[in-house]
Amino acid sequence: MAPGVSNEKNTDDQQSSKENFIHLCNPHLEKMKEDILYHFALGTGTHDFPALFGDVKFVCVGGSPSRMRAFIAYIAEELGLGSPGCDYPNICAGTDRYAMYKVGPVLSVSHGMGIPSISIMLHELIKLLYHAKCSNITIVRIGTSGGIGLEPGSVVITRQSVDATFKPQFEQVILGKTVIRSTNLDEQLAKELMQCSKEIGQFNTVIGNTMCTLDFYEGQGRLDGAICLYNEEEKLQYLKEAYDSGVRNIEMESSVFAAMCNLSGVKVEDLVLAGVCSGLTLAGHQME
Repeated sequence: MAPGVSNEKNTDDQQSSKENFIHLCNPHLEKMKEDILYHFALGTGTHDFPALFGDVKFVCVGGSPSRMRAFIAYIAEELGLGSPGCDYPNICAGTDRYAMYKVGPVLSVSHGMGIPSISIMLHELIKLLYHAKCSNITIVRIGTSGGIGLEPGSVVITRQSVDATFKPQFEQVILGKTVIRSTNLDEQLAKELMQCSKEIGQFNTVIGNTMCTLDFYEGQGRLDGAICLYNEEEKLQYLKEAYDSGVRNIEMESSVFAAMCNLSGVKVEDLVLAGVCSGLTLAGHQME
């Protein structure tokens, strides 16, 4: 073989080795003629995923559809890809479960509230990125949370997502068996985001652990739910233990977000605004 051909092949191999494609942990999908992403109202038999999404490099997910629509409008303006008043169609307009918007290499997707809702969205989002043959994807979850020991409006960049017992794990029962998965997030990405915050200088930003709970009221130690069988002293003691363990905010999605993206080979980070409740260490901390 001519030297030039060999060198070209080596170059191609090197470039290929740098491409980090989505990994699906499901051999059954290979046997399916068509993959229907039901909750997105999209499917491989009806949509050209590489043409629609092949250029995506950044995915930002958050709770509400309106927030993610506002986010894509902001990003479009920042990237010089849109202008004020531009309309950004909802790619998932065929369903009312989730909303999805795209501009350039950025995809913005809503995920609803809580672990079940975001996990359904992630299953279909990860398959979408796989079918689109996307590579070197970074996914960031942006949202709101309750801060612990922080000024309202602070931003928490998650180091680890921990459960309600402060363990860095996501526990799920599958076919009657308990499966535990890691919830570590990308450390280098966290450092890069922290550096960005320092350069912008607009927000008090910290890196800390995020506690992911199963509900909004009792799971987060609130005193204003329909059911509350603990007292304020017990609540404050629990929040102190959480703070001492490294927890700086509480929400309801980060654990499964980290676990699923890690299994799929995606670089991920959880970036949340803390202190929506004016700090969970305050008595009562009822939403206003």
